Amino acid sequence: MLPSRLSPPTSPTGTPSNPMLEARHTAGAKRYKYLRRILKFRQMDFEFALWQMLYLCVAPQRVYRNFHYRKQTKDQWARDDPAFLVLLSFWLCASSLGFAIVLQLSVMGMIKLLLWVIFVDCIGAGLMVATLLWFVANKYLQTQKSDQEVEWGYAFDVHLNAFFPLLIILHVIQLFFIHPLIDKEWFMSRLFGNTLWLIALGYYLYITFLGYSSLPFLRHTVVLLYPAMLIILTFYIVSLPVGWNFTQGLMWFYRYRVGHYV
Repeated sequence: MLPSRLSPPTSPTGTPSNPMLEARHTAGAKRYKYLRRILKFRQMDFEFALWQMLYLCVAPQRVYRNFHYRKQTKDQWARDDPAFLVLLSFWLCASSLGFAIVLQLSVMGMIKLLLWVIFVDCIGAGLMVATLLWFVANKYLQTQKSDQEVEWGYAFDVHLNAFFPLLIILHVIQLFFIHPLIDKEWFMSRLFGNTLWLIALGYYLYITFLGYSSLPFLRHTVVLLYPAMLIILTFYIVSLPVGWNFTQGLMWFYRYRVGHYV
């Protein structure tokens, strides 16, 4: 006997969704809806955003399965909930505070560092990377019979996904090793610090690759992974014998940009 009524589909966090109500919005309408919700904290699913952040660090493939679900239920690949961006902003503030303490910056220097990390390292770089990969994916990686295209919002989401583990490795984990080990003129200092950079940048590329390879209408997405990974690996190998400590370079750059000490 068939059931007389079907239950509405639910999201991974149990929230009912109606594909008919969510479907077929223009890109402008989607952006407006997203930005309108950015200050409405009660409407955000922070629990699910935390779940995404955890699995981006341990099993990023599971995160992109949810993007498939969103496409099926809401007719868009990009996030419609700004909870992930809000939590990422919190991590940016906390990690920048830690970096400011390690660099012994003044209060004004800490504020400048925070603004630089948010608007240049994360958002500015993200706008450039997302736009470049969005253009390349739609121009050169589309399957011949595809009538779909990569949403720019999805490309930016992929950047944010890949940026979070990089932030945790370079701006959180690395902080505990800068003074006792990394900020020294030892070979072991370069090896350890530069290896953290290799892992962080490699993970950024891998999560970015997963984001585009998970789209069924794209092909040959490995071109987004292998060439860039080869360049990073080359820099890593060359840096060890020539005495190039990536972390010391970053610390010098931040101090130069901020220009304020305690």
